[in-house]
Amino acid sequence: MTSTPRGRLLRGAAGLVLAGAVHALTFAPGPLPGWALAFTQIAALALLARVTLYAPSARQAWLRGWLFNFASYALGLYWIFISLHRYGDLAAPLAVAAVLALSAFLALFPATANALARRYAPLSADSPPSRILAATLAWAAMWGAFEWLRSVLLTGFPWLNIGYAQVDSPIAGWAPLLGVHGMAFLAAFVAAAAASLWQPSRTAGMGPRHALAAGVAVALAAAGWPLSRIDWSAPVGDPLNVRLVQGNIGQSQKFDPALLEQSLRRHLELTALPAAPGVPAPQLVILPETVVPIFQDQLDPRVWEVWRDLAGQRNTVIAMGVPLHDRVNGRERYTNSVIGFDGATPVEQLVRGNTAMRYDKRHLVPWGEYVPPGFHWFVEMLNIPLGDFDRGGERQTPFAVGGQHIAFNICYEDLFGPDLLPALQPGPNGEPGATILVNVSNLGWFGDSWALRQHLQIGRLRTIETARPMLTATNTGITAAIDAKGQVAAQLAPLQAGVLPVSVQGMTGLTPYARFGDKTALALIGLALIAAVGSARRPRRG
Repeated sequence: MTSTPRGRLLRGAAGLVLAGAVHALTFAPGPLPGWALAFTQIAALALLARVTLYAPSARQAWLRGWLFNFASYALGLYWIFISLHRYGDLAAPLAVAAVLALSAFLALFPATANALARRYAPLSADSPPSRILAATLAWAAMWGAFEWLRSVLLTGFPWLNIGYAQVDSPIAGWAPLLGVHGMAFLAAFVAAAAASLWQPSRTAGMGPRHALAAGVAVALAAAGWPLSRIDWSAPVGDPLNVRLVQGNIGQSQKFDPALLEQSLRRHLELTALPAAPGVPAPQLVILPETVVPIFQDQLDPRVWEVWRDLAGQRNTVIAMGVPLHDRVNGRERYTNSVIGFDGATPVEQLVRGNTAMRYDKRHLVPWGEYVPPGFHWFVEMLNIPLGDFDRGGERQTPFAVGGQHIAFNICYEDLFGPDLLPALQPGPNGEPGATILVNVSNLGWFGDSWALRQHLQIGRLRTIETARPMLTATNTGITAAIDAKGQVAAQLAPLQAGVLPVSVQGMTGLTPYARFGDKTALALIGLALIAAVGSARRPRRG
C-alpha cells in the first residue's frame, strides 16, 4: 500500500515531535546518564538539520523547526506547571495552556533561525563541498544568533540553550573563550555537519567530497579538549571553610505566617550545628533565598539579635536571603537581597537592612518579582506571593570573608552569564574582584523536577566560563559545591534538610569570556554568517 501525502505529513510531524522530546532530555542527567547528553543532543539536532537544510522552502524549514522546538520546550519546561498549578492554585487546564504558550513563543526563535538559514544558504542534492560547508555554517550561526537574542529580548529567558547540553563534551573547552552562545554555535555546526553526510540524491551517496563540513566541525569541537586543559585562573589566599544550609521548607508552608517561627527555628538549628569531627568550623554559613520570607523590618528585632549573637558565638559570618525594605533619598525601595553579618554587626543595621555586606538582585523574574505592563490580570489569577522589586546595581561589592571575595547571585540570575562578569572585575576604588561565586535559590516552586538538575548544569557552565568555583545554597535542592572546572565536588540530596560543609579555594584571573563577555561569540557568529551566506549566494561556475 502506498502512503498518502497526508500520511507522510503526519508521520513526519510525529517524528519531529519525538525528536524534540528526546532533545528535551539532554539538558541534565536523568533519565539519560550525564555522558550521553551531548551525543544525544547532537543526534537530535542532526535530524532537525537534515529536514530543514533540505526543506523544499524556507516556510517548510520554519514549520519543521518550530514543531521540533515546541515539543522540546514543552517537555523540558514542564516543571513550570508545578509552580502555577500546585503552588499557584491556577486551574490545571490554564497552567498547561501557560506552559504551552511559553513553549510556542520560545520555539519562534530557533524556527526563524532555521528558516533564514534555508532562505539564504539553501542546499540541494548536488551541492558541492563548499556550498555544504556554507549552509551548515549558516545554520549553526543562525542558531547561535537567535539563542543570544532569546537571552536578551524582553529581559530574556535562555533556559535550555543548546550549549548547556555540552557541559561534559569537548565543546565545553570553548566556554572560557566564547561562553554558552559560542558553544551553541559549535554544537549546531557539529549537528548540521553530521546531517550533511547523508545525501538525499540516489546517485550521490556519501563520499570524501561530502566530508569537508564534518571535518571542519569535528576539528573545532575536538580543539575544545586541549583548551579545557588550560588553567585560566590561579588559586589565591587560603581555602574558605563554608557551610551550605538546605532547610527543605515545603513551598506550601514557606509563606504561611503561622509557620514562620518554625521555619526560622529550623534554619537557626542547622546554622548552629557543631562541626562534625575532623571538619573545620565554618568561616561562612550560607542560607538560601528568602530564608526570611517577610521584609526585614517586619521581623521582631529580638529575632535578629538571636541570629547576630549566634554569628558571634560561632565566630562566623552568616549570609542569608531576605527581602529588604529601606528608604534611599526619601524613596521607598524593595529588593530581593542577600545580607551578611557577624557578631559585631549592630542589630539596628539588620533591622534597617543596611548592613555593610549586601547584594540586591539585579535580574528580576517577570511576574514573580515585577509585573510586566498589561499582565496584572494574569497575576490576579495566581495565589503566589509576588512583589514589584527594585533592581540592584550592575556591580556590587563582593562580600569579603576569610581573605576571599564572594559575589552572590539570586535564583535564575546565574542563567545570564554577562550579568555575573562585573563582579569579577576590580572595583572603582581598586578593591579586588570576586574569587568565589555563590547562587542562593528557592526551587521549592518546582518540586523534585528537572528544574533542579537543569539549574545545576547551568551553574556548572558558569564556573567553566569564569574559571571560578560556585556554591549553590537552595531551599529544597540542589545544594552543591562546583569547582572552577565545572565539576561537582559535593552536593546534598534534594528534598532533605541538612548542611553541606565544604572547603572552597578562591581563584583569581580573568578568562577571555570574563573580559569580553558575549562580544567574541557574537563577532564569530557574525563573521560566519557573512562568509557562509556570501559563499552560498555566489553563482556556481561551470
